[in-house]
Amino acid sequence: MDAGLFPDDAQLRRINREAVILGAAGYSILLQVCHPGVGQGVRDHSDFAQRPLDRLRGTLTFVYGMVFGTEEEAERIARIVRAMHKRITGPGYHALDPELQVWVAATLYQGGVRMYEMTVGALSPREKDEVYEQAAVFATALGCPAERWPADRASFEAYWADMVASIEVTDTARGIADALFDPPNPAVRAAARLQRFLAAGLLPPRIREQLGLEWRPSQQRRFDRLIALTRAVYPRLPLAVRSLPKNAYMWDMRRRAARNRLYGRPGRSGGDPSLRAPRGGARRRGPGRPGVRDS
Repeated sequence: MDAGLFPDDAQLRRINREAVILGAAGYSILLQVCHPGVGQGVRDHSDFAQRPLDRLRGTLTFVYGMVFGTEEEAERIARIVRAMHKRITGPGYHALDPELQVWVAATLYQGGVRMYEMTVGALSPREKDEVYEQAAVFATALGCPAERWPADRASFEAYWADMVASIEVTDTARGIADALFDPPNPAVRAAARLQRFLAAGLLPPRIREQLGLEWRPSQQRRFDRLIALTRAVYPRLPLAVRSLPKNAYMWDMRRRAARNRLYGRPGRSGGDPSLRAPRGGARRRGPGRPGVRDS
């Protein structure tokens, strides 16, 4: 099996192998859908209300596949995602728009690095530069031109600050947030509530308020205590434990991919419904809504 796009000691692998960064998953997804183009695309082309975890599963397949997969696996996943995104279009948005691709990639990079530094340890300037350069794969694998990814960390910080300051949360984003954190499956409801708590603590106050996520001083204290406890305990766990979710997910992804090849279905994404092209067209496509520019 080939080594993949990155060596084992790559900073991007060091960070994304850690289970703790999954604590930023809800935060990253919320920021993604707060962009009106991303949010409208998710609303129009997915069963988010019925299957709110599909986007998380798709995100994990994409991130783990790009970072830890072989070159063949990474290319297969990227090809499937790009094919899906060709069909995700509507009034004022298209999933292949580099603006949307950069924003989605930016949330994956920023959320992961932020949670890592909060709970595992600070990165040196050299390490920060390395992981930033490597994280460009999250944009280019989506089909984004490489030059659209901000040239360096300083450029990225300016881009991030501008995006966060300009976001105006839409009703669409609020509806997706409600579905994400109140799943119909009772078995995952507790995990969703934890993600809601962590996302609320990580979000900029203005965006948190616009999303309708209540945040009292007592909740901030609980959040601070949870982060402090995690920082004290988590890095002391064996690496095999800390990387268990990543290893389990990669094993399952490869098992499903092998099964599909056995049954002559090489074009599918290892059986993961979150990475299959949507059936039919948009489900609720209509006139442009507030915050979504019309073509």
